[in-house]
This record gives sequence, C-alpha cells and structure tokens, in this order.
Amino acid sequence: MKIGIAGAGIIGRLSALLLHQRGHQVTLFDRDGIDNGSACSYTAAGMLTPISEADVNEPLVYQLGVESLKRWPALVKNINGEVFYHTGGSIVVAHRQDQADYHRFLQAVNHNAKPTRDQLQMLNQQQLAELEPALAERFHQAAYTPDEAWLCPCCVMPTLGEQLVASRVPFYTHSEITAVEDNTITIKGRARSTDHVFDKVIDSRGLGGRDALPQLRGVRGEIIWVRAPDVDINRLVRLMHPRYRIYIVPRRDDLYLIGATQIESEDYSEISVRSSLELLSAAYSVHPGFAEGRVIKSDVNVRPALPDNQPKIFVDGDVFRVNGLFRHGYLMAPAIVDELIERIENEDYQSPFENLFRDIE
Repeated sequence: MKIGIAGAGIIGRLSALLLHQRGHQVTLFDRDGIDNGSACSYTAAGMLTPISEADVNEPLVYQLGVESLKRWPALVKNINGEVFYHTGGSIVVAHRQDQADYHRFLQAVNHNAKPTRDQLQMLNQQQLAELEPALAERFHQAAYTPDEAWLCPCCVMPTLGEQLVASRVPFYTHSEITAVEDNTITIKGRARSTDHVFDKVIDSRGLGGRDALPQLRGVRGEIIWVRAPDVDINRLVRLMHPRYRIYIVPRRDDLYLIGATQIESEDYSEISVRSSLELLSAAYSVHPGFAEGRVIKSDVNVRPALPDNQPKIFVDGDVFRVNGLFRHGYLMAPAIVDELIERIENEDYQSPFENLFRDIE
C-alpha cells in the first residue's frame, strides 16, 4: 500500500521503518528536520521501565510497556546505528523521611503488576553495595527491577531518520501540515497548499493533531543534563519525592539526565527555578558528587495526553490517529506500532490490548 505518515516522532519513524521493511510505499512528513527538532521524542529519558512505573500507570500502559520491553532488543539490532541501549535494570530508593511513600510504591507495584521475585528484587544495604556501591552510602535498602532498560532518544531519532533516508523513503522535512483527513495529507506551500493522497494515512503529530482530536491536552515536562565525573552510577535510579518520582539516567561521558517533572501546563518557556532546585537537590541527595557537576543544558517540552492519560489509535476511515502517549512514548512505541501495522494490513484484526483502538464514525 501507499502509506503517508504525518508526524515524525518515535511513532512516525518507527512505523515508517517497519512498514517500509514489509514492502509498503511509505512517505513521511514533519515540521522538523531529520536529526533535530522540537518533537517530544527528543525531550525524553528513553526509559523502558514498565514495572517500576506500574504504581502510577494505567493497566494498558503497563501491558504495552511489557510487550515493548520484549521487542526493543530486536529493534535495536534492526536500527543501523548506536542508540545507547542499556539493560542494567532500575533501582528505586527513598530517604528515611520518604519511607511511607516508598512502601506505598511497593504496594501499588505489587498490586498492579504482580511481579515475580526475580522481576522485583528487594535489596538490603549489602546487596545494594554489591550492585551500586555509590548508592549504599546513603540508602540502606532498595527495590531492583533487573529486566528494565533505557536508551538514548537523542541517538534513536536521528539514527532512524538517517536509516529511512538511506532506504530512499521520501521524507518531507520542515513541512507545515495543515490537515490530515480522509486519505490525504495537506501541506502548506509558499504559493498554495498541496494534497498528498495515499491508500492509508497515519496521523502521529502529537499536539499538532488537536485539530482532529480536540480532547488532547498538553503536560509540561522538564529535564536537566549534568556532567558529573565524581558520580559513578551505572543503572537507572528512581528516587521517591513528595511531588515527583525523580529519575537519574546514566549517559556516556559522565553525563546524567535528571528529570520527572509533570506539570499540567502548555507552557514551553524555560525550566523554572523551582523545578531546577527540586531536580538538582534530589540528585545531590542521591550522590554528593553531583555538587561539583556541571549543568550542561535543560530541556522543556509539552507532551500530548488524552483525558485518561492512556494511548489510543483512533480509526477514522483510512486515517489512523495515534496519540495520547503522554510521557511514555519510548516505553510503549514498539507494541503500539506492531498493533497499528496489524490493523492497517488486516481490517478484521482484533487487538489483545483492550481499549487501544477506537473507531470514529
């Protein structure tokens, strides 16, 4: 089939790659360039952590996350480039004053995810010291999810883009998409608009798709990049916090990504002083080496969410509107794209994920 994709975030690019490899004629349109831009997929931590986020996630998010975690290793091999994929697992810790939140977290995860003892391991201080010595100096216990992983979105996005271009998939960058309806993607040009007609269309524009999905809302997220040579943490760390679940994600060259703010706002302005203080003080409370680190940059973006904070694939004739991934794009993307492709190729396909698809009359 001839398939047009509006929006080249992680859903758009992954869909384009897999559909192309299945023999379809794919064309991609996006407002950004190939290797950088303002998409939420660039401002993300790339955490593949369904179990350690099961305390707050809906069942559908957890189920899609578990399935995607299985799919990512094969996808990483399929992507021709370094995406900084790590499988060291996640460690959840809490200071003494936050022990009540820590126990509520454990109760919620056990209730919602029902992990086995191998999937969620309780570590004492000695066991924590063997796994992450730097953490044992300040924490006497931790929860460890060894199967979880993370990758680098800033590597995944350009690598996927370059692979699509090398495969000669038409990729219209810096394109203002004015409409996605019926089986047509309309692009605004200098003199006039141009209609591109396809057999099927995927609309994965995030908040850009609000013209068709007015129920979408934006949720602001902020992250800080810190270079800290005095810190030696090799696994993804989550810290219980009164307002957020702070995460610290190791990158290469002594870089650490610190984030987890979640603010009901569509404000794209710079990171606030309050958020900066909370994130950096939380990181310092995990490891004193962050005190002498250097703030490299901060990123802010507004992520698309539906009223129930769950993803949906709205089937609107020949248009498939994939949206509402909220703050879990990389966590859920492989499973969502697999389901999307199955439905595109087979109209009678029945998804095992309840409520993922919704038909628009």
